[in-house]
Amino acid sequence: MKDDLRFAIAKKEAWIGVALAIIHFVWWYGFAYGLGKSKVEKYTYIWGLPAWFFYSCIFGFIVIVILVILTVKFLFKEVPFEEEGEQ
Repeated sequence: MKDDLRFAIAKKEAWIGVALAIIHFVWWYGFAYGLGKSKVEKYTYIWGLPAWFFYSCIFGFIVIVILVILTVKFLFKEVPFEEEGEQ
């Protein structure tokens, strides 16, 4: 099992998933607390929503979804569940 390529691929893909989660959190936190720390009177609005909320929750979600789709399409590999001897 130690030399099984499936485990190496799974480990790499798990780290990619962790990296995407960290990117999403940093994006959300940066916009939510970066733009959202000013006084309410100074907020700018996009589609009736405060800009910090729009960029952190709406636009950030769309960006992360696109990143996940591209990651799955180009970085993840199809791995068979069966071991070499099974079938």
